[in-house]
Amino acid sequence: MTASTHWPVHGTIDGPIVMIGFGSIGKGTLPLIERHFRFDRSRFVVVDPDDSDRAILDERGIRFIHQSVTRDNYRKLLEPLLTAGEGRGFCVNLSVDTSSLDLMKFCRELGVLYIDTVVEPWLGFYFDENAGPADRSNYALRETIRAEKAASPGGTTAVSCCGANPGMVSWLVKQALLDIARDTGADTAVPTTREGWGRLMQSLGVKGVHIAERDTQRAKRPKPMDVFWNTWSVEGFLSEGFQPAELGFGTHEKWMPENGRRHLDGCRAAIYLLQPGANTRVRTWCPTPGPQYGFLVTHNESISIADYFTVGDPEAPEFRPTCHYAYHPCNDAVLSLHELFGRAGKVQPVLHVLNEDEIIDGEDELGVLLYGHAKNAYWYGSQLSIDETRGLAPYQNATGLQVTSAVLAGMVWALENPEAGIVEADEMDFARCLEVQTRYLGPVKGYYTDWTPLTDRPGLFPEDMDPTDPWQFRNVLVR
Repeated sequence: MTASTHWPVHGTIDGPIVMIGFGSIGKGTLPLIERHFRFDRSRFVVVDPDDSDRAILDERGIRFIHQSVTRDNYRKLLEPLLTAGEGRGFCVNLSVDTSSLDLMKFCRELGVLYIDTVVEPWLGFYFDENAGPADRSNYALRETIRAEKAASPGGTTAVSCCGANPGMVSWLVKQALLDIARDTGADTAVPTTREGWGRLMQSLGVKGVHIAERDTQRAKRPKPMDVFWNTWSVEGFLSEGFQPAELGFGTHEKWMPENGRRHLDGCRAAIYLLQPGANTRVRTWCPTPGPQYGFLVTHNESISIADYFTVGDPEAPEFRPTCHYAYHPCNDAVLSLHELFGRAGKVQPVLHVLNEDEIIDGEDELGVLLYGHAKNAYWYGSQLSIDETRGLAPYQNATGLQVTSAVLAGMVWALENPEAGIVEADEMDFARCLEVQTRYLGPVKGYYTDWTPLTDRPGLFPEDMDPTDPWQFRNVLVR
């Protein structure tokens, strides 16, 4: 059994642990599992087609299987691992190119707890030239999970999309709403239902949410040509970056881009644009840089938050917030994207995640910007530096620790709620999850700002703006 006397033990995993994927997030999650759970090390197994970091596992006596999990082999490969011995197993899926839906269904058949950080498809989905933009969207992927939840309610807990974002940011939105209620003299009673949360957001006048992030981590040496550098999975970033830009589309919006499209079925909470998210810019704000450009990269939380806080009939809602990611990655990733799109989308031959030893300084400032209310806009989130990260946990930079600590919080919640069925972060106990996670987030603070997307525009050329409502998406989108 493994536990540390220096860290709170949040529970016991009395069955096997199977971690699928041992990239930057898998490596970072490992020491958090070791610190915060009791478990049988002899039944901890990691499965990954890349064995470059297996020494970390070998020195701990953790079994490693050097193999890909595929559509054809996942049942035969995983069943004996997930059902070995007594107790309830836990599948921690931190991989790419493995179907979250199929693995989730399989784990629930076996009575095994499950968690992932994204609705991931089998290999080939993201770059399928025979699939239209709507079919390659996160909206479509999320709808497959919603359909399974409706068809098979309750049962063994499977936590869908529980990283930093999607995941943690949904918990931050709820805390930010309570902060705004407190600071504007509104009712600060914590809602106990989804409708209650939607009514709270509506009553406060919140029109939308930016998942506003700025990564200032800098490498010790310059990025070379023909290499894509990032502070987290390059494969994951490229996959979502080549999907269509997507956003939850609010009831206050009066304009939609010409290349914007609505979905014909499902929750109806989002639209998509006929252009890749990693080549779409929006205006946003973070505390350290102030106003900045971000990329409108599709994420599950852009849809789930807009959906969760909808009030009324989804097809003709009384209220719905706009919600989207507004991401400024590290400068090396921006340079990498510029290089990639400059040569017609040809991906660099070398993909590299900057580890904690390659970064000289900087932080990942990740939070939620709630706008349109009586105090204009409020950013609430984590300001985690690489220096603080080094002192908190091994094998990860600041970006990674925001993700892995959310995985930890999701695992704790699943252990404490083992028969909750399929859930998204929006449906979990935000206070409990943040209680587990906050020790790993650096300063967690809130900031009000007078900035709007109409503030300090250069004014040297005519612009197609809506001056009557600063928070229209028309003013946010960079065209």
